[in-house]
Amino acid sequence: MTFLIYALPGNHEQARALASQLEADIGELEVRHFPDGEAYVRVLTNPAGRKVILFATLWHPDTSFLPIAFAADQLREMGVKDVGLVSPYLAYMRQDKRFKEGEAVTSATFAQLLSSAVDWLVTVDPHLHRRRSLAEIYSVPAAALHAGPIIGEWLASRMESVLLVGPDSESEQWVKAVADVAKAPYIILEKIRRGDLDVEVSVPHADKWPDHTPVLVDDIISTGRTMVETVKHLQATALRPPICIGVHAVFSGDAYQALLAAGVTEIVTCNSVSHPSNSIDLSRLIASGVEGLLRNKEGQ
Repeated sequence: MTFLIYALPGNHEQARALASQLEADIGELEVRHFPDGEAYVRVLTNPAGRKVILFATLWHPDTSFLPIAFAADQLREMGVKDVGLVSPYLAYMRQDKRFKEGEAVTSATFAQLLSSAVDWLVTVDPHLHRRRSLAEIYSVPAAALHAGPIIGEWLASRMESVLLVGPDSESEQWVKAVADVAKAPYIILEKIRRGDLDVEVSVPHADKWPDHTPVLVDDIISTGRTMVETVKHLQATALRPPICIGVHAVFSGDAYQALLAAGVTEIVTCNSVSHPSNSIDLSRLIASGVEGLLRNKEGQ
């Protein structure tokens, strides 16, 4: 039984790439808004007898969630028993703790909402900062895939003499995974905090790789400020001008322009969020994740 993939607006290119990997078909889905802003959803391709996937990156979750929920419910009314969601970028993972009295822990609430709408979820590198897995907040089967090996393969096939750079100690495990596949050395910036506003950052042992191109790697490039500060410190070394690689091209505000202005020679991202910097295709990784999740799910 072949998959039928319905892409939410803005996701058609990535959905077609996934369909090619899964040898799936693309279903037609009409999504628009009434003059008062309410969403209108219509399923145009009959899903009878098919495995169904909704494809929707959740870069703008407040406007994306309701069309996902409406489409999933309509598909069930049309006889689909299992509606999966492929969302390469999963939103509402940041607020995973109550820092101030009265704050909503939105990651948990959003997980409940999404779990009530779909039957399974596949995503890429969600921001699991204080949580060990998605299973802590999602009640449906959920696969969190890792783009590190794909990025490592991309680097190994296109660049020589690179030095992977992590902005802080929290990034080491992730940066090491990329470096291992790319067969490249890596360093982690060291921070010495003398006070709330007095932080010294050093680039350890940079002189060991004078002919290497530093490659800054991070999961989400949002404001870009961490990378900009890292670039400033790298400029004080004998290393070549850096490039930046991120999984999720969120680029809030002027982040993209700020990185270029800071001296970054190239910005490369995965296609979890559509952006002109997309150069690394995640469809092979996601296809494998979908097939693996469904094998496990059907074997339960």
